[in-house]
Amino acid sequence: MLETSARLLRLLSLLQTPRDWAGTDLARELDIDVRTVRRDIQKLRELGYPVHATPGAAGYRLGAGAKLPPLLLDDDEAVAVAIGLRTAASGTVAGIEDSSLRALAKLEQVLPSRLRHRITALHSATVTVPASGPVIDPDVLTAVAAACRDHHRLRFGYRSHDGTESLRDVEPYRLVHTGRRWYLLAWDTAREDWRTYRVDRLTPRVPTGPRFAPREAPEITEYLSRGVSTAPYRYQARITVHASPEEAAERIPPTVGVIEAVDLRTCVVRTGSHSLDELAVYIGLFGFPFHVHEPPELITHLRALAERITTALAQGGCPWTG
Repeated sequence: MLETSARLLRLLSLLQTPRDWAGTDLARELDIDVRTVRRDIQKLRELGYPVHATPGAAGYRLGAGAKLPPLLLDDDEAVAVAIGLRTAASGTVAGIEDSSLRALAKLEQVLPSRLRHRITALHSATVTVPASGPVIDPDVLTAVAAACRDHHRLRFGYRSHDGTESLRDVEPYRLVHTGRRWYLLAWDTAREDWRTYRVDRLTPRVPTGPRFAPREAPEITEYLSRGVSTAPYRYQARITVHASPEEAAERIPPTVGVIEAVDLRTCVVRTGSHSLDELAVYIGLFGFPFHVHEPPELITHLRALAERITTALAQGGCPWTG
């Protein structure tokens, strides 16, 4: 059996997991009886930690209190937190770089040497390239996240890609981070359909709207990929690529195109752009044999481009540069 102080720390660690703990389960985990569990729970409360009893059941969970309890992390959790803080220090959320570094310094100070060596080795062998995408105000991000969590309707001013301003009223579902940008997936009440919105282009209005019952949402990755890579654009292309879906996914990120498997060696890619030149470059850089089905403007554009390139090669020079 653990000593009392060690047992209290272990109990606090168990209560930090997002679940209700029955007294019998805690007793089994700590190798003590239920009466000792109740005494230890009372000791934690006397120390200022709000341990709540679950109504109608002999269960407990840790609530929010006036002070932050000590976080008890296993080895993998500690490494994950350290990596996350290091990433946040050069990420896409504005204003949290310094606080992330301060938190990382505090964490590394108390890490056991075996973990400090792992994290130091990772940092010394890693170069972080600062994000080139737009940065997000953390207050905007937390306001949107809270509306998603609490199922509150959200009103916000939105600026589209062409600069048009509009007011949107949505039922927010999830925030999605693609590595460079943050998106909100939500049900647009005016359009009566699911929509994706770039978070850097929205300004939440307060207060939030009434609560809503969550709808059955589409599959997030596929819907966001289609909404970001295809739907908003003037030209929407459908291309058969002669490569396996796995090979295509290595070259074509979900923000560039939606990949649909045909068989083990073929897939269809759907992508879009406002520019036929840009689409031609995308397709050419895929690095696989391909066949364009639509739009017809892209087919015509690729034929003309192929003729110019063939002429340039035949003449031993490039007609575009003389």
